[in-house]
Amino acid sequence: MSEGRPQARPGRTEGGPRGGDSRGEPASVRWYHRLVTADTEAEEQLGGARRVASGGLRLMAANALQSAGDQVVNAKTVLPWLLTLLGAPAALVGLLVPVRESGSMLPQAALTPWVLRAPRRTRVWMVGATGQGLAALGMAAAATFAEGLLAGVLLVTALAVFALARALCSMASKDVQGRAVPKGQRGQVTGIATAVSGIVAVVLGVALQRLGQDLDVAVLAALLVGAALTWFIGVAVYAGIPESPEGPSRDPRGGRRAGPDVGGQRRGEGSEAGREDGGTGAGSSWVRDTLTLLGTDREFRHFVVARALLLVSALAPPFLVTLAADRGSSWLAGLGAFVIAQGVASVVGGRVFGRLADRSSRLVMVVGAAAASLVVLLVVWVVVAGADVLVLPALVGGYLVISLVHVGVRVARKTYVVDMAEGDLRTRYVATANTAMGVILLVTGAVSAGLATLGEVPALVFLAVLGLVGAAVSWRLPEVSGRG
Repeated sequence: MSEGRPQARPGRTEGGPRGGDSRGEPASVRWYHRLVTADTEAEEQLGGARRVASGGLRLMAANALQSAGDQVVNAKTVLPWLLTLLGAPAALVGLLVPVRESGSMLPQAALTPWVLRAPRRTRVWMVGATGQGLAALGMAAAATFAEGLLAGVLLVTALAVFALARALCSMASKDVQGRAVPKGQRGQVTGIATAVSGIVAVVLGVALQRLGQDLDVAVLAALLVGAALTWFIGVAVYAGIPESPEGPSRDPRGGRRAGPDVGGQRRGEGSEAGREDGGTGAGSSWVRDTLTLLGTDREFRHFVVARALLLVSALAPPFLVTLAADRGSSWLAGLGAFVIAQGVASVVGGRVFGRLADRSSRLVMVVGAAAASLVVLLVVWVVVAGADVLVLPALVGGYLVISLVHVGVRVARKTYVVDMAEGDLRTRYVATANTAMGVILLVTGAVSAGLATLGEVPALVFLAVLGLVGAAVSWRLPEVSGRG
């Protein structure tokens, strides 16, 4: 029971304070329960409402700061625009997304032993956030003091450092969230942070749009410096998150997890043994441990396959933008318009999909993949049919809807992997899934890029079919969200 908080009735109450008398509660608890659905029983298991509220609010703030910085250090919008202004070769522009996405995923399994040896995962996140801030400053310096090929190489190199630092944040954040926020509130915490970053993106996009022709290298370099500050401030916020220690991993439906040997230990056994050798099993390398986890843990392998098939919402938008730009839609091709679209999607989708993911992250993934695929196929049909008056509205509408759906898919898959395990097993799940996704993303990106040489339509059809298969595979995932 949190200090000073009368309990009207056990369990979950909609809207927090409305379920009982909130007088005497600390302000942090009142604010937290205005933002997320209260669950007194679950909060007591993590140290009480005051402790959970402190951690939850700090998580929202730090993640929102990081996401706001991401709107500037964006490999799909701002960085390509900056490289173009700097006169960098087009080949370097093509490296931005693979370096940013795969660079933050591929190293995670190799970094797992180091992360598992850290008793406080908040410190791992703080190291990663500091690295991202320094990398953003490096990009600003490259844009300010170099140009052409040299500027492009320096910026892509700084982006690689940024991605490596992001890998640490990605691994640690899921564990910290699991230790600080109870199941049933995690999706809402992620969704609120996403919505806040979306508001920042809309404001940024409007400002960029108003600049118009005055948007130059100096402005974008200044924005990169501002983005670096968001990570440095985030470090200070994250330092105060209380981490509740976790015991053995448990099955989402309750009880100790049973299953095959995973990396030298039974799935769900205590985490101390894992820490003694870095969590990979005695004498085993991270490569062997990764392959063993994927090979023996059927439920986890199912999730990785499903996630790999959900790339339609991530990879389709650039092709829609290209189709629009080919039709002379300069207002759509403006940097500010893209940033605004992403911001609107985050604002609308963050809160909505966060709550839905807490009810069933599995169903959000299913509906998201199916919806993105159907929208892509509809846009393709309009383009192929040659109805010129409908093409541009279809492309613009499709871009916005798919961006919105992508927010839901991202929130849902993050919530799913946090809810499906506890302790060090969760850390290993996150690292192994992201490393596998780094490889899959490179392969899928290469295939879609190869098809794009035949035109955007074949690439979009390929991604749409992939998404429909992903919806079917996600449907067969076990339910892990909601109250366990």
